[in-house]
Amino acid sequence: MFRFSLAQALVAEGRGSDAVAHYEACVAKKSDWMMARILLGKLLLQLGRRDEARPLLAAALQLAVDQHHEDPERELRALLADLGP
Repeated sequence: MFRFSLAQALVAEGRGSDAVAHYEACVAKKSDWMMARILLGKLLLQLGRRDEARPLLAAALQLAVDQHHEDPERELRALLADLGP
């Protein structure tokens, strides 16, 4: 949880590129952590790293469906639709 909070703080300070490794550690540590995948995917999009963001957002969408989180599911479907095929 510390690294997740640190990543959020870094993003808030405008240091998104420094936050990537911390979000990646969260994703690697817990395979069902939907929010870490969403935030990392969005951050990668902001950093212009669309190809890296797409599989994270797709995985987060599957977690949202599996975990019955309707609002994140809608948001992720919209994000992925905007990214195209």
